Amino acid sequence: QVQLVESGGGLVQPGGSLRLSCVASGFTVDYYSVGWFRQAPGKEREPVSCITATDSRTYYADAVKGRFTISKDNAKNTVYLQMNNLNAEDTATYFCAPDHLSDYECGFYPFRARQGPFRSDYWGQGTRVTVSS
Repeated sequence: QVQLVESGGGLVQPGGSLRLSCVASGFTVDYYSVGWFRQAPGKEREPVSCITATDSRTYYADAVKGRFTISKDNAKNTVYLQMNNLNAEDTATYFCAPDHLSDYECGFYPFRARQGPFRSDYWGQGTRVTVSS
């Protein structure tokens, strides 16, 4: 079974930091690329970041570039998202998912031009991040 377990969310003040973890099972993160996604109440799910399986190349949405860092530990089969200088617009539930359907690693919009949106058959339960003073 493919399973994703996200953790690390919580309540944080503006300007604060959190580190999210995504522990994968049923596949290895050096075989499939893994992305982070978020969904705020009343809004559609949006891609945040992605890291490729073979060479750990990273991609970021414009809204988080320079503030968030994605990384992975192949031995632990875990992907991380370090989030710094958080603001209210970062409030959302964060999910991770394997990129097992794209033709290329992290090969979905907006990280690869002229490709379609991200698709996955597998999602975790998500971890909630609330940024508030």
